[in-house]
Amino acid sequence: MTVRQILIIDDEERIRELVQACLEDLGGWRTISAPSAREGLLKAETPSLDAILLDVSMPDMDGFLCFQKLQENPVTRSIPVVLLTAKVLSDDRTQFSQMGVAGMITKPFNPVTLCEQIAEILGWSL
Repeated sequence: MTVRQILIIDDEERIRELVQACLEDLGGWRTISAPSAREGLLKAETPSLDAILLDVSMPDMDGFLCFQKLQENPVTRSIPVVLLTAKVLSDDRTQFSQMGVAGMITKPFNPVTLCEQIAEILGWSL
């Protein structure tokens, strides 16, 4: 069985720690985390990255701009991105799908089902 590696980009330390614990303990996945979009863009070039969980609302650079930069980089373009967001307006959903993100998980999320949600969005088996 392949161990998935996921990059978590979120400026809130508590959220990063919670997501890491869920993915590692419940999903058996490896995680890398970044406290800012800028650091996340650098860490996204890590070899064998399977997916990126990206917070939409961050102070230095929002998730939209970060996603755009990931898409512009040939090294990171093909990595599926799942947005973590508290914003779920229908306009946002439309914008997310038009951007080409793999999916969206709304905050607050259920830690127990987080791995299942990610696996379902990305078509992974748990």
